[in-house]
Amino acid sequence: MVGKCKGLHYVFSILLVLLLLAACGQDAGSGNESSSKPGKTEKSDSKLKIGLSVSDLTLERWQHDRDFFVEKAEELGAEVIVQSANGDEEKQLSQIQNMLSQEIDVLVIIAINSDALSPVVDKAKSEGIPVLAYDRLVNGSDVDAYVSFDNVRVGEMQAEYLVEKVSKGNYFLMGGSPTDNNAKMFREGQMNIIQPLVDSGDIQIIGDQWAKGWDASEALKIMENALTANKNDIDAIVASNDNTAGGAIQALDAQELAGKVVISGQDADLAGVQRIAEGIQTMTVYKPIKAIAIKSAEVAVQLAKGEKISSDSTVNNGKIDVPFIKLDPIKVGKENIIDTVIKDGFHTYDEVYKNVPESERPARP
Repeated sequence: MVGKCKGLHYVFSILLVLLLLAACGQDAGSGNESSSKPGKTEKSDSKLKIGLSVSDLTLERWQHDRDFFVEKAEELGAEVIVQSANGDEEKQLSQIQNMLSQEIDVLVIIAINSDALSPVVDKAKSEGIPVLAYDRLVNGSDVDAYVSFDNVRVGEMQAEYLVEKVSKGNYFLMGGSPTDNNAKMFREGQMNIIQPLVDSGDIQIIGDQWAKGWDASEALKIMENALTANKNDIDAIVASNDNTAGGAIQALDAQELAGKVVISGQDADLAGVQRIAEGIQTMTVYKPIKAIAIKSAEVAVQLAKGEKISSDSTVNNGKIDVPFIKLDPIKVGKENIIDTVIKDGFHTYDEVYKNVPESERPARP
């Protein structure tokens, strides 16, 4: 009986050893599987996540930027989270905070207020998330890179074109949003051209106002008041973008002055280019949006991977010298619409000349 018990004890011992070996084998297997998964820092082996904060998707310009940016980023293997603040500064801050909680690898900001975003940029940096300023510089923060056009040159182009048409007379300056750093750079460029003519007495600046939020209705009110105050004696309007130009042209039209007063613009919005084709807006500045969107997507992916960014120059944002990837803008007037925005596929021939009689249209390309 004792021998039989010893035999059973031996069998149970063998079974116990086998069970323990099996359990160890399973633990070893699960350990190997876990260690093979890419960690958060292994960016090259995992899908990158980009947070794109857009100032205002109600404006046509930024819709194009978003589409081209997302297309290129996805081509490069990244996922893009897009949120639009629709011109609301507080909303943009809140949306960026939300993006930071979604484990993004890089933050791309099209700022509403260049001076209001340093807290969220600082938070991103403290979490190891690089930040790219898209077209509008973010001031007072450690931004990793800035992709934009030569915005001082944009302002110079606007003023140059108008001065070529009207070298003497009464000029009204229609600035953009006072919280947009670009608006200040456009004004700097405009005055580089206009100030010498003011000093010589050839040009008189009869008004200088800024349209909050680049709003067309704000520009309309500003121009209505300016026309009344100056008894319609205005020869040129230096409008900083197409949206504000559109508002100003509404006021001119009410006084039967549309097409008689030269007026600049910027962004090559469809409505702006249509007005140029019709002869009621003088010019716009085309900033090839596909170029800036593609370049920004490429830089965003590089930053997410921790790669070094090469830049043409730097721009100081009040805290650091930010690497500045600078792109070239293009003047667009009635004479070169086809060779610029239509040739690039930004707008179609039929869209641009929709309101122009067939007999007055240039040859179809």
